Amino acid sequence: MLATIFGAVENAVLTFSDFIWGGTWGETRVLPFGPMALILLGIGAFYMIRLGARPLRRFVPAVAEVWQGRKGNGEPNAITPFQALATALSGQVGTGNIVGVATAITIGGPGAVFWMWVTAILGMALAFAESSLAIKYREIDENGRINGGPMYYIRKGLGKKWTWLAAIFCLGTMFSATATGGMIQANGITANISDVFRADFGLQVANSISVLGVSIDPLKAVIGLIICGLVFAVIIGGIKSIGKVAGSLVPSMAALYVLACVIILVLNIQHIPGAFAMIWEAADGARASRPTVTPNERVAAETPAPGSTKRRTA
Repeated sequence: MLATIFGAVENAVLTFSDFIWGGTWGETRVLPFGPMALILLGIGAFYMIRLGARPLRRFVPAVAEVWQGRKGNGEPNAITPFQALATALSGQVGTGNIVGVATAITIGGPGAVFWMWVTAILGMALAFAESSLAIKYREIDENGRINGGPMYYIRKGLGKKWTWLAAIFCLGTMFSATATGGMIQANGITANISDVFRADFGLQVANSISVLGVSIDPLKAVIGLIICGLVFAVIIGGIKSIGKVAGSLVPSMAALYVLACVIILVLNIQHIPGAFAMIWEAADGARASRPTVTPNERVAAETPAPGSTKRRTA
């Protein structure tokens, strides 16, 4: 009974999500683009023009400001600008840059790269506006802790009558953080590590055991518990602990990511001109007509075939 209910809810959510992001309803294409993609690109273009391309013009001074403030100002409950940047980047490199890009190219073809460029440039203005509003309408409680974000500038900027929208945003963020920020990342880590131990190291561990009638992979369960312990050790220390860990790990992670990209480009340098030509020619083609990937397509692309030991990246 519960499985039927959850299945119906999942199908309804995915159908609606496919429409707002991909413009499809079931198997029928209703719109050439997903409404949400058009809204985000349109708002990003508006802010880029309204701000006079400030995110592009002031990029170098912004980086210099962050670097100069990497040691902070000595406030006990604050993190440094560099740690704040590292914390933000920690949620971008991985699910977005690796899995997202690969999935978009697989489904949308080489022309999807062009739309990712456009989205990245316009998204800079949108992110700039979001950050500016968050700072303008943030609050400091009696303990000196800073609270801010969309839920605050929706309520304080638009007025109390929009509190319901702020509450909806909070709920949506909670579910998004749990799924994208927790489940997908943790699943990718456990799947990769378990595949390495089983396929490469020949570890002989049962694929599943029954616990209270539920089938569980013991190796993945152990890896998951280790991840939970590490995450708990970080977040229990509050924002200072999160900023410190992010400020230490993210630069190395980002450097390795950029280095891997450079190595791949150097090893395939003879194909770069042809790749640019393919991207440009396919930018307005049928397969690149959607500057986004629907959730159903992403799940399908990231799920290996039954019995496959293909590793997943996150």
